Amino acid sequence: AGAKVTAAPDGLRVRAAGRPRPVDVRTEPHPGFPTDLQAPWMSYMCLARGTARIREAVFENRFMHAAELARMGARIATRGERAVVEGLPELAGAPIMASDIRAGAALVVAGLAAKGRTVIQRVYHIDRGYERIETKLRALGARIRRVK
Repeated sequence: AGAKVTAAPDGLRVRAAGRPRPVDVRTEPHPGFPTDLQAPWMSYMCLARGTARIREAVFENRFMHAAELARMGARIATRGERAVVEGLPELAGAPIMASDIRAGAALVVAGLAAKGRTVIQRVYHIDRGYERIETKLRALGARIRRVK
């Protein structure tokens, strides 16, 4: 998608100049593209320079996050196990709702990239899989906080 990933002493370093290139994916069991990354990948592809296609070949009904991304301005068409994502220059902050752990993570990714304020409801889904996510992301420089 155009990002450069390098090993660093304390982990990985990811650098990208500009918007990502669209990359089509099909989820598969290991060692294929993991279904758990499908939702965050969709968020990333919302900002691509072009059209990306996603095929969810492992589980049914795994595009619940697409409607929430659409609230942020994303252009996503879903049909069965397939989604087509038309990339945009930016997403807009919006009130959105997490439907599960993976969708919640995808919405956090989208919210961090969006222009304006994003408020995610039902964060208990995110908390089940990502302990203190806001603290960890803030340590990386993200503007994120937990609200009541």
